[in-house]
Amino acid sequence: MDMDIWIILSIIIPLGGIGGIWYRHQCLLRDRAHLMREAVRNHEFTFSLPTKGLFFGERALQEALNDIGQDVNKLVAQNEVESWQRLTRVLTHEIMNATTPIQSISQAYLSNPKIKGTLYEEGIRAIYETSTGLASFVDSYRKLTQLQKPVLADIALGAFISSIKSLYPDLEWKVSMPAFTTICADENMLRQVFINLVKNAVEAGAKMIDIRPSKSPLKGDLDGDRKGNLAGLSISNDGAPIPPDVRREIFVPFFTTKRSGSGIGLSLSRQMLMMQGMNIELADTPVSGCHVTFIVSYS
Repeated sequence: MDMDIWIILSIIIPLGGIGGIWYRHQCLLRDRAHLMREAVRNHEFTFSLPTKGLFFGERALQEALNDIGQDVNKLVAQNEVESWQRLTRVLTHEIMNATTPIQSISQAYLSNPKIKGTLYEEGIRAIYETSTGLASFVDSYRKLTQLQKPVLADIALGAFISSIKSLYPDLEWKVSMPAFTTICADENMLRQVFINLVKNAVEAGAKMIDIRPSKSPLKGDLDGDRKGNLAGLSISNDGAPIPPDVRREIFVPFFTTKRSGSGIGLSLSRQMLMMQGMNIELADTPVSGCHVTFIVSYS
């Protein structure tokens, strides 16, 4: 009888242990499903859940979902850029149509001898100056829809960054880049992107800029997947952090938290990069020692 009990226990106990492991594993998968569902619901498509502790089939599925999340995020960003381009094109056209006649008519009145020296001159001049300022303001945004086609070439990143450093000699630069690193891009457009990022950092009180190969889970090899060229790059600074409530808005054209900001720097940077098959994103977790990290990567 005792032998029978031991036999039964020797079967039940391992089965119970296996059942416990199976149950915990199912709970893990359930929690993952919940996290991904919430991420998608909140339009956070950059989720990347770890694959440790998963069986090979589940690992492959999770890796595919991580890649899909990245791809969807890039498609959303591209769609936003195209939507803002269309809207900007319409707005600038309509505003210019409205302000040009006002500007011309008020200028004509100001040149009329009958107006000069009268009580009307000051009011007409205010109209002229306001319409001229508005026209100039709108014209500056035409660059969002009139960018030249990029000319791609391999760029020696070390020399390229040195040219940017010379513009900001008061900053501390930490550049961790393998020797002879190159990136395939339009040099003029890439320079404008770097200058926009550094300028924003300086205006946010940054004293240091950190540039290194990206460590984020991006599509492709981090060390290079285009003829050995760099595939991902992080550009960080120690300036004031970007508040959580505006993180989603920073790439929206005309959005700015600065009193004198135009709100087109980051949106223009994203548009220029997308024309070259790249993207720029704000990293969820900044590089150690920094408060803000942007990731530039190939799509």
